[in-house]
Amino acid sequence: MSPATELTRNQSLVLGVLKQAGAPRSAYDILDGLRGEGVRAPLQVYRALDKLMEIGLVHRLESLNAFVACSDPHDHAAHVGGVTAFAICEDCGSVTEFHDAGIEGRLSTWQKSERFRPEKTTIEIRGHCRACS
Repeated sequence: MSPATELTRNQSLVLGVLKQAGAPRSAYDILDGLRGEGVRAPLQVYRALDKLMEIGLVHRLESLNAFVACSDPHDHAAHVGGVTAFAICEDCGSVTEFHDAGIEGRLSTWQKSERFRPEKTTIEIRGHCRACS
């Protein structure tokens, strides 16, 4: 996030919930957690999430229809044009975000050969983490 980007109150509240969560949260889980803060409408949460994703502070996990705070929001280069990958534990629900230059290189080669222009590349690997295996 650049110094010029200031978060609104709702964006800060939503980001706070995600940073404190031990697992991904749906928009409605976030809303339930913020009712005491005056956030009452799903649209308030979705608008905040959209902006937080746009500036690289939050990721959406497509397979879970849930959101997580970015593990390294200062690594903006990894989010722009890069591949973001997530390992999602089926047992405990933990999510580990990682970036792999080898995977990015292979995907880039394929994209060039196919003249395919991706908008976003996210990989979700579901399985069992070290603690649960």
